[in-house]
Amino acid sequence: MDKDMFLNISNISLYSAFILYLVAIVPYSFSIRSPKKRAEKVGVTLTVIGFVLQILYFITRWIAAGHAPVSNMYEFLTMFGIMMVGGFLVIYSIYKTPILALFVLPIAMLLIAYASMFSRDVSPLIPALQSSWLAIHVITVTISYGILSISCIAGLIYLFAAVSPEEKSIHSFFVEVIMYFIVIVIGFILTTIIMKDIVGYDDTYFFIDKNDNNSVQHYHLPAFVTQQDSLLVDHVSGSDYEPKERTDILKWSKIELPAVINAQKLNTVVWSIVVGTVLYGILRLILKGKTLFSLIKPLTKKVNLSLMDEIGYRSVIIGFPLFALGGILFASIWAQMAWSRYWGWDPKEVWALITFLYYAIFLHLRLGKGWEGRKSAWLAVGGLAIILFNVIAVNLIVAGLHSYA
Repeated sequence: MDKDMFLNISNISLYSAFILYLVAIVPYSFSIRSPKKRAEKVGVTLTVIGFVLQILYFITRWIAAGHAPVSNMYEFLTMFGIMMVGGFLVIYSIYKTPILALFVLPIAMLLIAYASMFSRDVSPLIPALQSSWLAIHVITVTISYGILSISCIAGLIYLFAAVSPEEKSIHSFFVEVIMYFIVIVIGFILTTIIMKDIVGYDDTYFFIDKNDNNSVQHYHLPAFVTQQDSLLVDHVSGSDYEPKERTDILKWSKIELPAVINAQKLNTVVWSIVVGTVLYGILRLILKGKTLFSLIKPLTKKVNLSLMDEIGYRSVIIGFPLFALGGILFASIWAQMAWSRYWGWDPKEVWALITFLYYAIFLHLRLGKGWEGRKSAWLAVGGLAIILFNVIAVNLIVAGLHSYA
């Protein structure tokens, strides 16, 4: 079979898994209301089949690309979503609690949908990535992220169950803030699909990058921000461009950023926040002022709080050593091979260190200071926030040695 055939199999496998996860949410919903195990078994079976299909996606894309499919944002985020489901299956095999699936599957699907907003093309690896350490380092990190994510989700379930939407407390406020950020992600996905795939919006800006090379950026949303001294251009042929006048609704925008910040990616973040905020406001109006948190609360009525607390803690016990191995040790070995130094304070390296120290503090507070219950749940949620900031914001906005990802 040729490359295109393997890519087709890969894409079909991933889409099929997505549909299976969507269907699996139905039996899981019934399982938390019924003492019978039949619906739960159906949900788990669909989840296992979906996970196998995702592994098939990974293998066939690896064959088609000739390297581990973890070298860009689409591949990495997709792998993150796969490992999140894998983490759930590991924890489920120990604790047999279906409520986790009702939160894990939608979040994993949201992550995979978000990944699909980036380029899905198979590209040759840049020299720094042409190493077997690509697979070793990144796959180990994504496995750890998947398991650590289960800690966050268990913490969220704990908070949804323990906190009342009616109470006027900092806990209920920040639980609703989490719902707001989820809506922002959904807003980004919807906006990108509409503007890029349906409307076909595409503006090209010519600028000088941080290495003083000529470069272009493609905007699929009107530009709030652009690179310093950039020009809106039309592609003529090859590497030739000609200036054109800006006519979109934001043509008055003059916010220009230095090359160290990726203006095109930051522009996407700004649009995500704007559209997500509007969407959140519309949802609150439809709900007549009720919080989104109050919609989720009934799902956690029968949750065992001590079990969720234990799952959150045990997930960190498993995931933290894996991250230390893949995100710190393996990463430093690869950095020495690629850039002739073990550590260079690149933004990605700094946030990997922050992530490591955060979970080390988590365990210290849990074991040494007795932080359990709500405190532990919030620590778990904060951990995933740091991971997502490292994976998305640092990769997209800050220019560094890992900007290719």
